[in-house]
Amino acid sequence: MHLSGFPTLGYVQRLYDFLRRHPTGVDTFWAVMLFGLAAVTTSGMPGSYTAAVVIALLLCLVVALRRRAPERMLLLTVALGLAQLLLDVGVNPADFAMLVIIYTVAAHDGPRWASRLALAGGVAASPLAALRWPMTDMSLFGQVAFAVVMTVPFVLAWVLGDSLRTRRAYLAQLEERAARLEREREAQAKVAVAAERARIARELHDVVAHNVSVMVVQADGAAYVLDAAPDQARQALETISSTGRQALAEMRRLLGILRTGEHEEAGEYVPQPDVQQIEDLVEQVRSSGMPVDFRIEGAPRPLPSGVELTAYRIVQEALTNTRKHGGPDVGASVRLTYFDDGLGLLVEDDGRGAPQDMYEDGGADGRGHGLIGMRERVGMVGGTLDAGPRPGGGFRISALLPLKPAQ
Repeated sequence: MHLSGFPTLGYVQRLYDFLRRHPTGVDTFWAVMLFGLAAVTTSGMPGSYTAAVVIALLLCLVVALRRRAPERMLLLTVALGLAQLLLDVGVNPADFAMLVIIYTVAAHDGPRWASRLALAGGVAASPLAALRWPMTDMSLFGQVAFAVVMTVPFVLAWVLGDSLRTRRAYLAQLEERAARLEREREAQAKVAVAAERARIARELHDVVAHNVSVMVVQADGAAYVLDAAPDQARQALETISSTGRQALAEMRRLLGILRTGEHEEAGEYVPQPDVQQIEDLVEQVRSSGMPVDFRIEGAPRPLPSGVELTAYRIVQEALTNTRKHGGPDVGASVRLTYFDDGLGLLVEDDGRGAPQDMYEDGGADGRGHGLIGMRERVGMVGGTLDAGPRPGGGFRISALLPLKPAQ
């Protein structure tokens, strides 16, 4: 609802906004009004009129500057109250500034000594005034009761101010907590996005690196025997075709993870590979011309899906690296060992081995990302991985993946 259709309400709103932007101006206005009232009422009071006017003027200054310098105005009020007692300047309307400064200091988020001093001054003000200017027409009990009653406004002013300060601090704490939670959510979202990007990058690397390397090897072999052995060339081309289809299927699966609203096409995506498919992987590598000795030790059993995928990808990347860096006539061996509390992987080859910078520095000029991905995968399931040259030549990758009951 807009205020443009109600001119009076619009003026009131603009006036309210102006007053909120100029709090000292508002306080100065009330200080002038209070001084005018005090100047009129102090003319007939006992004591020095000049001293009364000066004290009233300074008390009104306290009202005008109460928000700009609350602690200093409190100290000035205490000094003016003592001056009233010493100069015999009786209670007058300007003393209302004492209530105002007590409330202001209690509500202000300043040092606690100022709030305590304001409370003590408010409690002491009425009894000191009763002792300095006693009421002769009232009994002692009546004077004590009157002093107690006059102390109540000072205490109430402090209580209201302190309650407002506490409420503001509580709201500020809630706002700070909400802002902190929002920052934590943003940080968690960034971490989740980074982790998801790293996971997809690892999957893409594993799929592309392995399948493309197989296709390259088969294509080279087909070109070499194309004229001499057409049947072998045809078989190599069939391997290239099937490997390419497998790569496309896995790429569709990865792209399906990135898209939304495509659940109806989920049937096109292949499931994530597991330990049982390692044997198929080894057969695929063997068909490309590289001998691989594959053995399983221990009693196979169901594994968590994360461990299954990690084991498959480690073997896949290790065999890919062997094909890329092992040199001609390289052979490899793959061992899966089921322990009571872990799955052991050992992939070795007898080739030349990978360059040292690939397993020590994490790769240079884009190299070595496969080993980085393996370490990340193993770390995500709480396992350990060791990669490096074998004694006597070749390369070795050893990993231990902790097992938990399959969900």
